[in-house]
Amino acid sequence: MAELPIPDLPLARCSGRFTISTLLGMEEGGRGPYTPTEGSSCDSAQPTHLSSSTLCTRTFGYNTVDVVPAYEHYANSKGVEDPRKGRPSLADLHSILKPDSGRLRTPVSDLQQSNGLPEAGPEAGLEEAEGEPGKDSVQEPVRFGWVKGVMIRCMLNIWGVILYLRLPWITAQAGIALTWLIILMSVTVTTITGLSISAISTNGKVKSGGTYFLISRSLGPELGGSIGLIFAFANAVAVAMHTVGFAETVRDLLQEHNSLIVDPTNDIRIIGVITVTVLLGISLAGMEWEAKAQILFFLVILVSFINYLVGTVIPATAEKQAKGFFSYRADIFAQNFVPNWRGPEGSFFGLFSIFFPSATGILAGANISGDLKDPAVAIPKGTLMAIFWTTMSYLVLSATIGACVVRDASGSLNDSVAMGSPGCEGLACSFGWNFTACTQQQSCRYGLSNYYQSMSMVSGFGPLITAGIFGATLSSALACLVSAPKVFQCLCKDQLYPLIGFFGKGYGKNSEPIRGYMLTYVIAVGFILIAELNAIAPIISNFFLCSYALINFSCFHASITNSPGWRPSFRYYSKWAALFGAAVSVVIMFLLTWWAALIAFGIVIFLLGYVLYKKPDVNWGSSMQASSYNMALNYSVGLSEVDEHIKNYRPQCLVLTGPPNFRPALVDFVGTFTKNLSLMLCGNVLIGPRKQKMPESQLMAEGHTKWLMKRKIKAFYTNVVAEDLRSGVQMLIQAAGLGKMRPNILVLGYKKDWRTASPQSLEDYVGILHDAFDFKYGVCLMRMKEGLNVSRVLQAHVNPTFEAAEHPKNGTGSRAVPGTAVDPTTLASEQQASTIFQSEQGKKTIDIYWLFDDGGLTLLIPYLLGRKKRWGKCKIRVFVGGQINRMDEERKAIVSLLSKFRLGFHEVHILPDINQKPRPEHIKRFDDLIAPFRLNDGFKDEATVNEMRQSCPWKISDEEVDKNRAKSLRQVRLNEILLDYSRDAALIAITPPIGRKGRCPSSLYMAWLETLSQDLRPPIILTRGNQENVLTFYCQ
Repeated sequence: MAELPIPDLPLARCSGRFTISTLLGMEEGGRGPYTPTEGSSCDSAQPTHLSSSTLCTRTFGYNTVDVVPAYEHYANSKGVEDPRKGRPSLADLHSILKPDSGRLRTPVSDLQQSNGLPEAGPEAGLEEAEGEPGKDSVQEPVRFGWVKGVMIRCMLNIWGVILYLRLPWITAQAGIALTWLIILMSVTVTTITGLSISAISTNGKVKSGGTYFLISRSLGPELGGSIGLIFAFANAVAVAMHTVGFAETVRDLLQEHNSLIVDPTNDIRIIGVITVTVLLGISLAGMEWEAKAQILFFLVILVSFINYLVGTVIPATAEKQAKGFFSYRADIFAQNFVPNWRGPEGSFFGLFSIFFPSATGILAGANISGDLKDPAVAIPKGTLMAIFWTTMSYLVLSATIGACVVRDASGSLNDSVAMGSPGCEGLACSFGWNFTACTQQQSCRYGLSNYYQSMSMVSGFGPLITAGIFGATLSSALACLVSAPKVFQCLCKDQLYPLIGFFGKGYGKNSEPIRGYMLTYVIAVGFILIAELNAIAPIISNFFLCSYALINFSCFHASITNSPGWRPSFRYYSKWAALFGAAVSVVIMFLLTWWAALIAFGIVIFLLGYVLYKKPDVNWGSSMQASSYNMALNYSVGLSEVDEHIKNYRPQCLVLTGPPNFRPALVDFVGTFTKNLSLMLCGNVLIGPRKQKMPESQLMAEGHTKWLMKRKIKAFYTNVVAEDLRSGVQMLIQAAGLGKMRPNILVLGYKKDWRTASPQSLEDYVGILHDAFDFKYGVCLMRMKEGLNVSRVLQAHVNPTFEAAEHPKNGTGSRAVPGTAVDPTTLASEQQASTIFQSEQGKKTIDIYWLFDDGGLTLLIPYLLGRKKRWGKCKIRVFVGGQINRMDEERKAIVSLLSKFRLGFHEVHILPDINQKPRPEHIKRFDDLIAPFRLNDGFKDEATVNEMRQSCPWKISDEEVDKNRAKSLRQVRLNEILLDYSRDAALIAITPPIGRKGRCPSSLYMAWLETLSQDLRPPIILTRGNQENVLTFYCQ
């Protein structure tokens, strides 16, 4: 097993990993690989993460194949596939230890030379480069910390022209108090989102892809893909927005000096294209140069802030006083503390919608998650610190400028008056200025309410504020220019949408998406050439808000599902706060621009629908998967508390398909009437030793499940390993299902080869039917003239008891080679066989022979089949037995009963000749059928007969032939009736006879079924309920 006793070894250090070959070498050479050899010492071994304090044999006191925990066992990298570096499999620990050339690892001699540490190959180097940050590689990509990579980047993206040009005006309109409220409300949303980002980004290793990566890995590809595409597009257009903001400022400067290049509109285009081209050059130079440019912009903005704060304490000159600046005054602060609404935008939510975009930009750091040293630390720390410092800057700026500048000023030096002059109104009068005239006429050009450049006017040196505006716009444009390709590259690599994979290729040590940069550049230039972005700007803001809403919802959803995999190391978040943030983000979307919000939602829903339709083959362990499990679990447990009622009866089928791809007609038949209605479970019994069949079982389950999904059959697949078929089916009958979601009908194919099969397989087949009835199952057998098994090349185990695989040429049966298993990918991609149940049936008939009252199952299954589109045009006919002198009464009684069942069956036929004697040639054919299975015991003594019956229980005694003669002739006659009435039907459903257990030999029962269903062209369904009602005409 996993433990091998060895002599005491000297104390030595090692990597904490023992391999199979190591132990084999110990047994052969009598020397442990961790024993110090000449010229070597265990202390000289190169330790891994855990090896520096890990002892070899003395760690546990005995030698073991088990290994101590190590980072590389869990790292998702190529090195894990190297058998020298992975943990031993369960088979290595649990099964008998055998030398296996396929699993032998580094030779013992090599291990001894390196003190037990195998030499690292090229794959190990890959793993160390990714999984062990402390190791240097040949080309180490540029990685950033939380300050340079996240905090500064987010602060630059949050700060924008609104800070310089609109915040003073908002302060004048809303007053300092409500401006602070607007700021804090906006920051509340971004802070909650920041906390959600922090929680998601610390719940596992974050790779490149930023916002798209976080949302898609949390909520799945459907929502993640749609938001990733529009978020990348929004960032690309945001490049144009910020660039146009910069170009407009430059154009205004040129206008002041009468130095326009062409005209105002074309100047914006020229300056914008030149600017975005320069920014593209910086981006293509590499992330390191881009980061240096961002630091330069950051320093420029900081200098402009300091310049502004210094300007507020410098005594105001006459020119500045004429424009409304009087340094810090308590009465100015008091007047500006309350709101003074003006103009069409003069409302709280109007100003809120103007300010809120200036609080966005918190995703700039997360968007380059692939370029961070440790995203799990950098994203939470950097994002939250950026939100804190930018919030402080907004609050300080609104409070300081609101305490220094009055709302209205004329800017004219001639408006100075002596203090207390009559006819002077307003706060400026107490400072020696009379702005009454322009205030009353609403023609003041200066003051907080009128002059957007108030910060520049207040500052110590005006051009520095202009430089700050340049820095804010260019840094935001550069951040968006980098974010868009990074997010889009990850989306392209996931291949959720067609025709975009071309842009996913990375270049250089940082895997820079150069093609993505060029695409972003083209989009940005296209929108810059429009030179009018007022219409598109609200849509972009809504796209960003949509991202915030989904990030918050991701955090809430992952928390509410109680998944054990949700273990963020960042603990300072609340699932209810995240839900509140998601709801508020949606509300703000409609407050900003309702039509833009509808467009954003429309695009998200369209992209979501596309991914739902395509169903990409990805598995990211999303919270949607956890939620699906939770819902299924809760509903399944809740269903156990619901009492069963006939009105809610559903045919839940255990279908003995063997490998489902071998019997597609059986799968399609059951799948047709159970789809979106009830449970379907495909069962397969693998016959053979459990040790041999278990690996095959696990591999087959995955392949057959994929095959069912590709065929669009809503069913489960399960298999069991058993010594024989009957015991395996007994396991399935007893254990299949969950709670009330358990099968109540056993569906299997007709055993076509029963006459040539082994007697034991015949006994097992009929015994399975008896077992089903013992467990109160209904039974449904399906027979088709051409057979059910369509396999041509055996790739999986075939249950010979049902029907051996037919060779296409000679039709002989054969069994699969033991130990072979089907590859899941090959099985799922194989060509699907078409069956009668996949084609339109037209105006044929479904004939039901309800010969015995089995509770109504014989009626219910054809009724459910007739509700499907492909069978909807078929007319359903019901045939029942009756007496010739009471045909009308019996027909009326059956029609009345069927009408009460509300099945819609109106054509009823009475079979008065059901008891007539069959034709002699058909009787002879039946006698010939059972002749090989007769004991012919009529002239033998009783003891000999009993011995023969015990040794051959499947054989038929003369007494049993005589006792069941009438029943046998009934089957012959029924076959004649079926050939007369239903030769051209689309489907025949008939109630079969039941063979009494212990009294009817298996060969006689199979002869009845053979006689009843032989020579029929349409599929025949032999259905027998468990004698309990499945139909009712009561409403309670």
